[in-house]
Amino acid sequence: MAITDLVRFDWAIKRLLRNKADYVVVEGLLTCLLDRKITIKHLLESESNKETENDKFNRVDLLAEDEDGELIIFEIQNDHQLDYFQRMAYGTSKTISEYLKEGDAYKEVKKLYSVNIVYFSLGEGTDYVYRGRTEFRSLHNPDEILGLTQRQKEVFSCETPADIFPEYFLLRVDKFDEVAKTPLDEWISFLKSGKIPETATAPGLQEARIKLRESNLSDSEYREYRRAMDNLSNAESTLWSAQMKGEAIGIQKEKLSNARNLKSLGVPYETISKATGLTLEEINSL
Repeated sequence: MAITDLVRFDWAIKRLLRNKADYVVVEGLLTCLLDRKITIKHLLESESNKETENDKFNRVDLLAEDEDGELIIFEIQNDHQLDYFQRMAYGTSKTISEYLKEGDAYKEVKKLYSVNIVYFSLGEGTDYVYRGRTEFRSLHNPDEILGLTQRQKEVFSCETPADIFPEYFLLRVDKFDEVAKTPLDEWISFLKSGKIPETATAPGLQEARIKLRESNLSDSEYREYRRAMDNLSNAESTLWSAQMKGEAIGIQKEKLSNARNLKSLGVPYETISKATGLTLEEINSL
C-alpha cells in the first residue's frame, strides 16, 4: 500500500530537507542519478539560490557540496519556461564564478552537477531523463575525442575534459508514464505521483516515506504547505485559462481569414457562413 499523505518533494526540499539528518533523502536521488554513492557534506548559500518575492512555488534552488568537494545544483521548475535551457547555463556559470575566489588558480574550479527537475514539456524528445556532458570531438575525425595528458589526469584527478566541465541532468517528470523498473524510475514515479510504495527499494525513498508525511508537519508548516499548494493550483489554472483563451483567439482568426479568402473569390455569404460558422453580419463587415 502506498502512503498518500506525503508533501510534494519540491516543497520539502525547499522547507524540510535542510538538516543534516535529512540529507539521506536527497542523497538517495543523487545516488540513483549519478550511479555512485553520494554523501552531502553540507548545503551552501549563494546569490542564485536565495528566495525572492517572485519565486513563490515555481522554482527551487538548492546548492550542495559532497564529500569529494563537488558542487550539485538542484533546480525544480513547475511553471512553463521557454528559455529554461539558458537558465541552466546561467546557473552553472554563476555558481562556478561565485565559488572561485579572486586570485585562485583555475585548477580550483569545482566540478559542478546541475540537476533539473521540470514538470512541463521542455525540448523535443521521447525519454524522461537526459544527461549533458562536454566533449571535444575532432572536426576532421568525428570518432576522435580529445583527452587529457597523463600529467593533467594526475593533477586534476580526472580522466577526461568532461570530468572537469559542468554536467547537466534533466528529469522531465511529465514524460514518465511507465512501470518503475529501476531505482531511478522509482524516484521519478514519486516525483510525479507523490506516492511511495512500501515495496520501493531506491535509496532515500523509505526515509522519504517517513520524513515527508503531512502528519509530521507542525500547524504553521501545514498552513504554509497548503498556501503553497493553493498558489500552485492557481498558477496552473491561470496558465490553462490563458492557453484556452489563446486557442480560442487563434481559431477565430483562422475563421476570419478563411472567410476573407472565400469572400474575395465571390463565394455566396450563406456558403461562407456554413463553412466557417460566422454570421452573415460578421462576413459582411469583413
